Amino acid sequence: MLENKLIGFIGVGVMGRPMARRLIEQGHALMIYDRDAHALDELRKIGAQVADSVRAVADTAGVVFTSLPTPAIFRDVAIGAQGVVHGKAVKVLIDLSTVGSTTEKEVAAALLARGIETIDAPVSGGAAGAQKGTLAVMIAGKPEVVAQVRELFDVFGKTFNVGSEPGQGQLMKLLNNMLSSTAFAITSEAFVAGVKGGLEPETMMAVINAGSGKNGATQDKFPKQVLPRTFDFGFPIGSVCKDIGLAVDECQALGVPMWVGSTVRQLWNFAALQDGTKRDMTELVRYIEDWSGSAGGKK
Repeated sequence: MLENKLIGFIGVGVMGRPMARRLIEQGHALMIYDRDAHALDELRKIGAQVADSVRAVADTAGVVFTSLPTPAIFRDVAIGAQGVVHGKAVKVLIDLSTVGSTTEKEVAAALLARGIETIDAPVSGGAAGAQKGTLAVMIAGKPEVVAQVRELFDVFGKTFNVGSEPGQGQLMKLLNNMLSSTAFAITSEAFVAGVKGGLEPETMMAVINAGSGKNGATQDKFPKQVLPRTFDFGFPIGSVCKDIGLAVDECQALGVPMWVGSTVRQLWNFAALQDGTKRDMTELVRYIEDWSGSAGGKK
């Protein structure tokens, strides 16, 4: 661990807040910042110091985590006019966001020019995984730098070293999310078709999970959020669109045609255009029901 024991955490929203909470519960001292003042209240009550700016965090903490929603916001927080790059204390920035490898590499290069190391460490597992400490953490960074903060990652869940350069964690995360959103989309279509054809949804899911069609959607999201009709997984359709868009773009830049990925991106984007940006991703089923004229469609 670095000599400066205070940890900075910028972005304490749906994912960042439970991760920051776990660090505090493990005895770490945190200084936090978020543009949304209400997002800070829960952590303030359990001992977090609240900063009044990004710069204040970077001027005080040696290690700074970021958990931010878009590439543009991450870039501004990291290397903007009042960003982490100008901090007097920060030595390592650990990015937990999903922003794509192009942005991650750009930011890492700008930070390194100021003597600040970057660890690219996006996470997968949703808000529930963040709360339980069961996330998959995809770590890319210089081994000697990662070793200094290794104990912090263990608080979040299971860790995977996926590379030694910032950007490699992003690629791994985007590929994972593309597989997840594709599985959910095709499962939704199959589910709606089965119900329209007279199959019982619970029986259908049981059969699929006992056979070769099982996937993350049939084993997790459908039993927990779709069949009970709670639609509360905790990840909005707009974020799915962002992630799969970044994934398809990166894969195409690598020379992969992306026939399936491009089609799935169109499906999610179309759902978002139908007032769905802020709806839970599991509500895609309701859109497909609506488009199919099936009972129980979107309301």
